[in-house]
Amino acid sequence: MGQSFSDQAHLPISPFSPFIAAPQKIAGEHMPEAQPNLSVPAPAPLVVMRQIEKSYGGVRILKGAHLNVGVGEIHGLVGENGAGKSTIVKILAGEVVREAGEIQWLEQFVPLESRAEAERLGITMIHQELNLAPHLTVAQNLFLGHEPRRGGWIDRSREVSEARRHLERLEFDLDPQTPVRRLGPAQRQLVEIARAVVRTARLVIMDEPTSSLSAKEVGELFRVVQQLKAEGTSVIFVSHRLEELAEIVERVSVLRDGESVHEGPMPRQDFGGLIRAMVGRELKDFYPARVARLGEIALQVEHLGRGTEFQDITFAVRHGEIVGMAGLIGAGRTEVVEAIFGARTADRGRTLIDGKETHIRSPRDAISAGLALLTEDRKRTGLALNLSVAQNVTLANLTALMRRGSLDLGEEEKVAQGYIDRLRIRARSLNQKVSRLSGGNQQKVVLSKWLYRRARIFLVDEPTRGVDVGAKTEIYRQLNGLAESGAAILMISSDLPEILGLTDRVLVMRGGRLVKELVTARTSQEEIMRYATLGEYGQQPR
Repeated sequence: MGQSFSDQAHLPISPFSPFIAAPQKIAGEHMPEAQPNLSVPAPAPLVVMRQIEKSYGGVRILKGAHLNVGVGEIHGLVGENGAGKSTIVKILAGEVVREAGEIQWLEQFVPLESRAEAERLGITMIHQELNLAPHLTVAQNLFLGHEPRRGGWIDRSREVSEARRHLERLEFDLDPQTPVRRLGPAQRQLVEIARAVVRTARLVIMDEPTSSLSAKEVGELFRVVQQLKAEGTSVIFVSHRLEELAEIVERVSVLRDGESVHEGPMPRQDFGGLIRAMVGRELKDFYPARVARLGEIALQVEHLGRGTEFQDITFAVRHGEIVGMAGLIGAGRTEVVEAIFGARTADRGRTLIDGKETHIRSPRDAISAGLALLTEDRKRTGLALNLSVAQNVTLANLTALMRRGSLDLGEEEKVAQGYIDRLRIRARSLNQKVSRLSGGNQQKVVLSKWLYRRARIFLVDEPTRGVDVGAKTEIYRQLNGLAESGAAILMISSDLPEILGLTDRVLVMRGGRLVKELVTARTSQEEIMRYATLGEYGQQPR
């Protein structure tokens, strides 16, 4: 996946002296100043944002923030959810109008008050929440609004051939004539990336671009980013995954509570100082210690199968245990947990809860049996976006709030406030729409919903996808506490450090089959990936 940490550690870092102040030091960590590379001229400034301010509903989101990117630079942007990252890049993309501050593009002041103006300058943004037309094909999405024409009509044949040429150049395994609605999240992300490349942008903004990608696909993305850089295109890379940023970006800017608190070279291995800048505090015990006190088997699955999606899945999870499920995207992990929860119908096999065979035909049956599912797509299947924070917290257990046939709204507020305090959910009020919360706080609301339901078996699919480092530690603490209280947790994660930091055992899936069970304390990322990519015997199947 790109260059290794050791290779990157020796890359020269340009000082961008014409337009950037000296990098700030983070207290408590030695971060070396960028040294001039005398053999390569410092790149010219592409965009300089100064004293940017923006408020929503009277709440200041940006408080005089700065962002500076050079021509051909890959620049990282980090910060907790709610720090203002998305707002500042949306201002740069012309999707949000700033209230104060100035923007220079190639040393010329520009108003940048519309998306059309940003596109004219050559600024393209790939959103975390993908912005595709699902009913159109891949080719139609690539050229939407910029269709090739012939005699005044859209030339569909040329559109397909041009799309195929670009996809082959990028080495993306996508059929240009496939409707986007048939693609998975990772493939849709590749379409967004291809669309930005097709439009030959001067600046590509990538907001959490790797959140839906496998390790192989992340490697492909990094290759494309390096290709863009070689062609003189700049990239702003917004991400919570510091290890990935260390492989790809040259400099990094940190936002905290709407303010710029650090700008300088990206550290390659020691991220302690960067994390302190992001959260404003020390993060001790990132993965909290837990002494596993295993009880009886809580969830047992025997020979579960569904068509070609997965076959012969057999495993067990005990009370007090966290079991990880690893594998590449498409391995069948999500399909398995959805079948256990009744969101899909298994063709064969059986499920036992606390030793008793349980027929789960729907999510309602699963909830009644004490199961909870935190899906990988919290906005589509985990939350009611138009309801308030309080309503989402209590949504799975409304019967507990019924008093003589009516909902006790006072009790609902009391319950919701308790979980807001317990999980440190940042919300302006109980009545704030959950859609207005940051990704990390939304995930905490989903977790609160199941905690209030008093579930005892948790199926957790990518619990920290798109979640900042501070919110991650809170989610880890809650999952750890659930296990200590006797809950059984089956956790899907594509983040192998997360798997190794939280779980007791690891189930590795490949091609719809469970190929290996590993004891977490006696395995490594390399061993997990070997089984995930090569199967049971460490060899490619014939």
